[in-house]
Amino acid sequence: MLKVIDFIIHNTLAITVIFIILSTVIAVFVRRMKRDKCLKDFAGDIITLENTNSRIVSGTLIVESTGLELSYLNPQKTPQQHPETSYILYKSEYSNIQILVRYLDELTEKGKKVREKELKQAYHPGFFRRLKRKTLNMFKAVRDSITELVNLIISHAKKATPAGGVLSSQDKYVSKMKTEMIGAVGAAYEPLLEKHIGNVMLLELIKGDKVVECAGVLKDYTADFVELMDVDYLTDQNPQPRRADIVALRKYGIVRHLAE
Repeated sequence: MLKVIDFIIHNTLAITVIFIILSTVIAVFVRRMKRDKCLKDFAGDIITLENTNSRIVSGTLIVESTGLELSYLNPQKTPQQHPETSYILYKSEYSNIQILVRYLDELTEKGKKVREKELKQAYHPGFFRRLKRKTLNMFKAVRDSITELVNLIISHAKKATPAGGVLSSQDKYVSKMKTEMIGAVGAAYEPLLEKHIGNVMLLELIKGDKVVECAGVLKDYTADFVELMDVDYLTDQNPQPRRADIVALRKYGIVRHLAE
């Protein structure tokens, strides 16, 4: 133990390297976790993205913390005849999204089975799923208190442990790790929506000067998006409704009514 303490005290460079590596690993892990969970539910499936500028793009959805990508099923060409095989939308451009649609008839057989299981779990969720949500929401609600608790623990460690001096010298990296971990807790909590999770809700989707109504099971929501399953989705391009799951930008998709 004394050798470890001696190493910590006399090898500041090595400790700094360890802190840099540790803070980087934590940052990568947390950022991976911080992908929008509504978008993440559609990852790997064929999705149709409708933008507010009326552009419609379809492809296999890839979701990252910094944005999303739709990988085309068939290569396309730009007006200048340049080949393109995917469409990238950065997180800063999410305000251009109107809705993402996952049509059931475009899912693979395996995808249909996975999705059917998700729907059964989402519709009127049981005790343990509700308990899990309540626990996560509790952490979101007391986020500030968690920050104060972490600060208190770190402050105490600096004063009362042999490694305190090292912690003080690595304030930059300690703060970075703390910020990343606290950020992973998330901040999206909406009491009005929370109590209706798992119920059939009516969503008003604003499309230009029109309002389109979509009824489906409210599966989840985040700060940016709201997710409904089992919707009969109708568009100008498809006069017959198609069964689908949707993720709408909350700016344009407003959950308005309980529909059951």
